[in-house]
Formats: sequence, structure tokens, C-alpha cells
Amino acid sequence: MPKLRKVLVANRGEIACRIIRACNEMGCETVAVYSEADRNQPHVRMADEAWLIGPAAARESYLRLDKLLEVAKKCGADGVHPGYGFLAENGDAAEAFASEGVTWIGPPVKAIRLMGDKLSARATVAPAGLPLVPGTGKGERVNDESLIASAMGIGFPLLVKAAAGGGGKGMRIVRSPAELAEGIRIARLEAEASFGDNRVYLERLIANARHIEIQIMGDQHGNLIHLGERDCSIQRRHQKLIEECPSPAVDEALRHRMGAAAVKAAAAAGYYSAGTVEFVMDNDTHEYFFLEMNTRLQVEHTVTERVTGVDIVKEMLRVAMGEPLRYKQSDIKWKGSTIECRILAEDPWNNFMPSIGVITSLAAPSGPGVRIDTGISAGSEITPYYDSLIAKLVVWDETREEAIIRTQQALKEFQITGIETTIPFFLQMLDTPEFRTGKVHTKFVEEEFLLNKIRNPELERVAAIAATLVAHARRGRATTLDRATNRPSAWRVIGRREIVGAGS
Repeated sequence: MPKLRKVLVANRGEIACRIIRACNEMGCETVAVYSEADRNQPHVRMADEAWLIGPAAARESYLRLDKLLEVAKKCGADGVHPGYGFLAENGDAAEAFASEGVTWIGPPVKAIRLMGDKLSARATVAPAGLPLVPGTGKGERVNDESLIASAMGIGFPLLVKAAAGGGGKGMRIVRSPAELAEGIRIARLEAEASFGDNRVYLERLIANARHIEIQIMGDQHGNLIHLGERDCSIQRRHQKLIEECPSPAVDEALRHRMGAAAVKAAAAAGYYSAGTVEFVMDNDTHEYFFLEMNTRLQVEHTVTERVTGVDIVKEMLRVAMGEPLRYKQSDIKWKGSTIECRILAEDPWNNFMPSIGVITSLAAPSGPGVRIDTGISAGSEITPYYDSLIAKLVVWDETREEAIIRTQQALKEFQITGIETTIPFFLQMLDTPEFRTGKVHTKFVEEEFLLNKIRNPELERVAAIAATLVAHARRGRATTLDRATNRPSAWRVIGRREIVGAGS
């Protein structure tokens, strides 16, 4: 397979910037796409060329496969990287690009379809010996009555889960038989609205659980390895907030057992490229169960990169070009500890409601072991159309204790004005005894953590002054530009008319 010459990056924000950087380092030209709301975003400026694909709404732009295919054809792209979200786990999209001679930088179509459906994924990995969370596992459209009958054998509490998609959509916790019918109804509605597929199934709810995922990497020659685990237990409404590598709850022996299980799952699916096998693990017994497989690049791939030294995005590019993996399992070593905080445009003081507006100023932290992946800059507008993730703070140090201290310092230096962000939440979370000792679980944020509403008046005063200065500077530039045109602005003309009229 020839070397990729020009890659279409079918995404936006920080992941688009991340992919563009990797392509540049590999000597590939890049093509960005953007909606009308994103025309001034950094990923548009970073690429060698950029194409408008539609209005702000994702369903009219980033989810329009026909428009993306049209851009690929017009610009002459020979590869496409979908990033995460949008069409990243869409088998039809991967197949459509391949039929046009555009290389899909990701897993094969068959694996995407097989593992993208949670029920078929369970059926695929069970013969490989992976432990499954007790629950229903049939792929057909089971009716509500059959689900209710099966629930008695599973026991309560349990989860009603959508068979398709992810991100916590179409998922409901049911704690008693009386809640089951309504839980199934709501889960079906959410699943239909989010994925166009209302199939749901049941799983036992593992109490006091950790969310552990294993990064795998494979090539088209049958080589498969794992890059160790990530701990994603700090979540809110099934959305990950903090990820770390390695997990404070996983020792070397457990890491290799879970890694071997993940490789078996990938092999059963005929998998290559980057992927993630997710497990739920009992905090007390360390018994683990297969949850699902994400057939794409993960948001939190960065923590694995920092601890292992493997550039996962560049490896995806190499694998797509038919090259063998550059690593054997024995080559993978884990050094130090890395923590990632997802900086979200949400107001932690107001039940994490989305925060929109213009970023008036941005000062990112720096220093040894500090990495910022972002798709915003000062002047960027945060709109309600897309995911609230605006930056990832990734911090490495020799030990977990030192990584926590360094992350706290970086969070204090990370200043964003114009919108609310989750930075105050992370500062308080990293200071809790539970997080510091690694004694957390997937419901810790919702059931045990209390955000103390403490504001720093001095910081608020500084932020207000900064915003005022920025606004003043913008007005000054606007006045200068107006004078440079050698003609009065419309506002001045109207003002003069008012003055003349008043004096007549």
C-alpha cells in the first residue's frame, strides 16, 4: 500500500488539531472541514487547506457523509481520519470512503460493525473466554415483557443499556422491579433518538466499580499488542472527567491479565489499528468483566502515549499504509504516572450546565511534563452545537503523588475567561483524600463528592479587569480601522444627523 499523501481530517476541535500535527510530522498534507460556526477555529488555520461543509448543526455538517465524500473527491485526499465522535464508529462511512479509494485510518469495516453493537460484541468475545457482566445478550429486538422476565434472574440493581452507540446515552439504572418498565421505556426513547436503534439489553449493576480500559494496537499483518490500562472511574452521568495511567488499583500481574484478555477480544473481531477494550472492575475483589470495545481513537489516548512513549495517532497512520507495527509486546514499558483532566465549557457551580460565549483570554500552563491538547484560542466562540470539551490537560511525573501535585499547579495556572469551565471542579477533586489514595469508583462524583462553592474574589476581580481591557483594545482597533477607511462609519453619520436635528 502506498504512502498517504493527503489526509482529510473529518472532525473538529482539539482532536482535529491533534491529527493534523501527526500528519504534518509524517509528511502528509492535511485537509480540514468546518461548519459555519467553526470557520475561525484553530484547526481550520492549521491545515493546508480547509473546506466549508455546512451550517453549525452537526447533522448538517460533520455528520453529512455525502459532503465529506464530496470534499475528499474534490481535494484529492487519499486518506481520511475520523477522530472520535461523529462518524468515527460508523461502518457505512468507512465502507463509503473505501469504495471511493480513500483509505480509512482506523479499523476494518467488519470490526467496526461487529464491535460497535454491544450485543454482537458480547457474542463475539464470549467464545474467546472474556468474562461478561451477567445480563441478557441476544441481538434480536427483545420485547419489554421478555426483558422484564429476564431481570428477575439477573437481580437488582441493574442497568438498561442501548445496544448501539455509547457515551452514556440510552442507559438507565433500575434499582427495583417497580422501576423497570419505565427504565426500559426511557432507555428505548433515548437510544432511538441518539442512534436510530431502540434495542436495549440488561446488565447487572456492579456496585463500587472502577472503569478500566485497555488500549490495543494492531496491524494488517496479524500483530496485536496492548499498551496497558487507563483508569476512567471519575465520571459524571457516564461521561469521563479524569483519566489516569497507570491505574492505582491495577498491579503488574492484573495489567497483563487484562491486557491479554483485550488482545483476545481484538483478535476475535479481526481487529487492526487503535482500539480500546473497556472493563468494569469490582473495587473490592478486582474481578473484572468485559463492557464493550471502542473501535476508534479515544479522547484519553494521550495518557497512554505519555507513559509508554508510543505516538498512537502516528501508528494509526502507519498501519493504514500497510506497515507492520514497530513494537512487540516486550517493547512496551510503562514509566511514571499521567493524569488527564477534560476541561469542559460547563459551569460546575450550576449543576455543570453548558457555558457558551467568547473566550476573551486564555493563558495555558507549561513546564516539565505538562501537555495541552486544545482546539481553541483567545477569541474562539464556544457554541451550543458541539461537545463541551475545549481542552485536555495532560500531566506526567515520576510518581502518581507527584503527578497529582503537578496537575494541581497546572490547573491553577490555566486561566480561561469569558466562559465558565470545570477547572474549579478538578482542583477540588484532586484534593480529596479519596482521589489521592485512589479509593474512588464510577459513582463517586454523583454520590460522595460535594463541590464547595468557594469563589476567589481576587481572581474574579482580575478576570473582570482582563475582560474590560480586552474589550477596550478591541474598540480601539475598530476605531483605528474605521479611521483608516477615510470615511465616517454609519453610526457616526446617524449621530451627526441626530445632533444637527436637535440644534435646528
